[in-house]
Amino acid sequence: MAYLAGIVIVGLFFLVLHYFTELTRKQKAVVTGVALFFVLFALAFNTYADTQRDKMLEVVARFNQNSTVKCGALDVNNTNFTLSIGTYTFIGKEKTPFYGQMISVSKCE
Repeated sequence: MAYLAGIVIVGLFFLVLHYFTELTRKQKAVVTGVALFFVLFALAFNTYADTQRDKMLEVVARFNQNSTVKCGALDVNNTNFTLSIGTYTFIGKEKTPFYGQMISVSKCE
């Protein structure tokens, strides 16, 4: 819904350009096109960021349910790692072979 509002704002922006400036029709089209490009770029970026966030939260949920999570060549589980919520990083527990090792949740599947 917010993206629809963004497109409406670009349309209103074009109308303001049309009635209250002395730009040529081509210049107005270019300015409107640039504004529309930024709105569409923001839409694409937000969609990508939402997808990445959902993937990361799914990995965290599986880890919290005592499942094993695949992070590259390593299997991450509650026995060997803890989860740092502030940085969304798995940190190896003491007295395990993974002690001190840090793995970003974003690199896990």
